[in-house]
Amino acid sequence: MGFYKYISKAWKSPSTELLRERYVEWRRGPRFVRLERPTRLDRAHALGYKAKPGFIVVRARILKGRRKRPRPNKGRKPTKMGIYFTPGKSLQLIAEERVQRKYPNLEVLNSYWMGDDGRHQYYEVILVDPAHPQIKADKDINWICYRQHTKRVHRGLTSAGKKSRGLRNKGNGAEKIRPSIRARKRRGK
Repeated sequence: MGFYKYISKAWKSPSTELLRERYVEWRRGPRFVRLERPTRLDRAHALGYKAKPGFIVVRARILKGRRKRPRPNKGRKPTKMGIYFTPGKSLQLIAEERVQRKYPNLEVLNSYWMGDDGRHQYYEVILVDPAHPQIKADKDINWICYRQHTKRVHRGLTSAGKKSRGLRNKGNGAEKIRPSIRARKRRGK
């Protein structure tokens, strides 16, 4: 078994004491923390991370819950008072978008789950600097330097964004998903 297999096997059943210590430390820290290296090295490499200049990893903390509409204080009783609703975005996509706003000169490549406690979920987001010369010279990642990939997370082009748009389905039964659900509605289909 290779080194990455051992790492992924260890993350399938991590020790609860270690995770509890980490969650306490992460909860006390800021919402976005730039890291020296990824915590889950196997997952980061699978999503395109390389240990070279131009790649940045940021851990994001997102509040869980908050899926209830605010209730009005006065006036008539509304028909939909305090109902829960399902948002169109996952917490992972919201974390990616907030990290993109925090680091506007970088592009979000991908992200992965790090854990969750009672109040928060933690994700590590991989960012790429498209202006860095080593990124421009790397044939595996220099596609992100082109203009059509700017702010790709806000257009739902990351993996979490494509999942929330329903683009993981292909073939029979997924005819009304592409190019987008709104485009199909505009065409009247």
